Amino acid sequence: MKKRFLIYGFTGIIMETLWTGLNSLISGHLSLMTHTSLWMVLIYGLMVFNEPVFMLFKKKPLWLRGLVYTLIIFSVEYLSGRFLKALGVCPWSYSPERSINGLIMPAYAPLWFGAGLFYEKLFFSLK
Repeated sequence: MKKRFLIYGFTGIIMETLWTGLNSLISGHLSLMTHTSLWMVLIYGLMVFNEPVFMLFKKKPLWLRGLVYTLIIFSVEYLSGRFLKALGVCPWSYSPERSINGLIMPAYAPLWFGAGLFYEKLFFSLK
């Protein structure tokens, strides 16, 4: 379990680094500067607790699996964001008018849908 926690955590950091680097490029910054936080290793690592869900939903339609994973990821993002905000160390804050309490961005649902399916595939490849 510890090994998979770290695999999920560092996979998330890599995905986040690619995402922020791509956003940097799209914004016209050829430096491809990225940003993340080591807190994110712990948050992405929590995907290890989603493994029973992967097993439970493995024969369900793709759209349903992706939707369930998106809702779980949004929940973890929101709850971990609240916790980190209470500590004064939350590494993200979305614009208030496009987010829910600055903690989750509904517009990112397609990304979390894909990330959830990616983690599902990773889980079955590690099994």
